[in-house]
Amino acid sequence: MELLPAHAVLALLLAATLSLAVAYDPLDPHGNITIKWDIISWTPDGYVAAVTINNFQAYRQIPSPGWTVGWTWAKREVIWSMVGAQATEQGDCSKFKSNLPHSCKRDPAVVDLLPGVPYNQQIANCCRGGVVSAFGQDPATAVSAFQVSVGQAGTTNKTVKVPKNFTFLGPGNGYTCGPAKVVPSTVFLSPDRRRKTQALMTWNVTCTYSQHLASRYPTCCVSFSSFYNDTIVPCARCACGCGVKSCVRSPRDSKRLVPAASSAHALGLRRGGNRESLAPVLQCTTHMCPVRVHWHVKLNYHDYWRAKVTVTNFNYAMNYTGWTLVAQHPNLDNITQVFSFDYKPVVSYGSINDTAMFYGMKFFNDQLMEAGPYGNVQSEVLMRKDASTFTFRQGWAFPRKIYFNGDECQMPPPDDYPYMPNSSPPSALASTAMIVGSAVAAFLVLLMA
Repeated sequence: MELLPAHAVLALLLAATLSLAVAYDPLDPHGNITIKWDIISWTPDGYVAAVTINNFQAYRQIPSPGWTVGWTWAKREVIWSMVGAQATEQGDCSKFKSNLPHSCKRDPAVVDLLPGVPYNQQIANCCRGGVVSAFGQDPATAVSAFQVSVGQAGTTNKTVKVPKNFTFLGPGNGYTCGPAKVVPSTVFLSPDRRRKTQALMTWNVTCTYSQHLASRYPTCCVSFSSFYNDTIVPCARCACGCGVKSCVRSPRDSKRLVPAASSAHALGLRRGGNRESLAPVLQCTTHMCPVRVHWHVKLNYHDYWRAKVTVTNFNYAMNYTGWTLVAQHPNLDNITQVFSFDYKPVVSYGSINDTAMFYGMKFFNDQLMEAGPYGNVQSEVLMRKDASTFTFRQGWAFPRKIYFNGDECQMPPPDDYPYMPNSSPPSALASTAMIVGSAVAAFLVLLMA
């Protein structure tokens, strides 16, 4: 057998490594969506299961229009009824003469119900339009649930077959799900916590997110400015791609393309799963990003320094409700005060605390409005200086990474960062050195003449 060249072997190893790591987030290495099925009772031809969707991602939420869960039945199962959710299609139920099932699809797709449905159609943690908070932001609302009655499925642990090919769709469709695995049965506590009951059978499905699968381009970009330099470093040109056929130059023009109520619920996207209607209607910019984050180094005190953070929405088709912003900077372990955002540290590597998650205050600025005069939120962050590391030189005061709603934003090149007035950027230093060198050489030539 002919051996592959060394460079070919290296390329294959690299490709394998990238394929495994494509969904790995170093700031949230254990973040995932876990779908848990608990069979809680048997029926004459199947079972009733409680399905729980847990978002264990530290700072990535499931925003509107919410989740869609799909799978393929292992046999000829049907869904007799559901509470707290519904299948998007009934499918072909023609073989049933009466008492038609809720869905006969071999590969059903299920969505959450909207708020306000009748009480008898609800269960705990349902009916929020598929919106699920990030676990680091609000653990209490980082879960969604529904109940399903399955027929033609078998009525014992040995005859029930686990569904296959699970899919979890959120906005962007960047999730990949592994196979369902039977695990030890869940133990439930009664409301008074005095009695334990156990599921008859439990299986889990783990889904992970990849920004590369969700979009070939970033969905946000970062710009910089500072009090010590008049230069404003903008987002890179076409930071989020320039393949959009058209963009909107004024709010008046946007009304031709977007209905008056632009939230995903008002657009009616929940019922049909029509995610194509969520295509952004962008304000015309050089960067063509739906969201821009601006970091301004604002003030310098003796023991503290202050930065201002502004998030601007350039998308006329989207309100970002429950948004999150994550910044990585070595001085974020010394945050003293955040003025108009809520804040939590994100500890990603052991005890290293250089990452912070910011999010809006409830009923104040937790909704980032669509593009226009109200399409921005801002706050200031006061940090205590660390005498051993603090400096304004070489762009140290600017963040290393920025994430918006869990997606990493396009950063400016390091050489473009605002520099101190008494120093020069690398290119200027090189030019100065060349000029000085030429002058010295000319002076020496004159001396030798």
